[in-house]
Amino acid sequence: MIKNDECLDDLQNGLFIIQKQNGFKFGVDAVLLSDFAKDARSANTLDLCSGTGIVPLLLAAKTKTKNIYGLEIQTDVAEMAQRSVEYNGLGERVHITQGDLKNAPEIYGKGRFDKITCNPPYMKCGRGAQNDTDTMSVSRHEVLCTLDDILRVSAQLLVPKGRIFMVHRPMRLADIMCTMRKYRIEPKRLRFVHPSYNKAPNMLLVEGMLQGGDELKLMPPLYVYNEDGTYSEEINKIYGR
Repeated sequence: MIKNDECLDDLQNGLFIIQKQNGFKFGVDAVLLSDFAKDARSANTLDLCSGTGIVPLLLAAKTKTKNIYGLEIQTDVAEMAQRSVEYNGLGERVHITQGDLKNAPEIYGKGRFDKITCNPPYMKCGRGAQNDTDTMSVSRHEVLCTLDDILRVSAQLLVPKGRIFMVHRPMRLADIMCTMRKYRIEPKRLRFVHPSYNKAPNMLLVEGMLQGGDELKLMPPLYVYNEDGTYSEEINKIYGR
């Protein structure tokens, strides 16, 4: 089930994930996203830009959601994610589909989900250092989908009052807020993630509600490291340490 160029990583929660030894691997952003989204009850959850399936796997461990779907455009990555699902015996709850998120309403049907998660490509094409390998570029740059694509499609996929949870970069905050409202997704919660107490945020977590009321809650900042370089108490709690 595990190929020669792959490795099996322990998620420290009873589950394992298959990843490329020298390819794109999940980071703290996926872990924070799954924790940020876990308390919203859901019967049907969809993870867009699912990659290796890390968010669906973590949500399967953190929630009792019966149906968790992951949509990934890269065929080999989606196939690897499906093998992780099978390795963990989660085939009845977690379903990985290879496909373009721009076609998601046709794949799943409109108004199908009450919760969507997304760890999207952060960088616009032409900004930042673009990676040489296709998988890296697709994962980090808006090569195959844009922020507008994600929120437009999410508005079609969500039921009224359904929620979308995203992790992104602070420099894209204005884009996120404007595009959410463009598609009648109202920002409801916002949290900045700082590397440490004396550094500016390098990530943000945002929750939006389709056809929600206009009230945004700014949450306390989340610090990854203490001043002495050790992980913060909250990060250790999120990771289950």
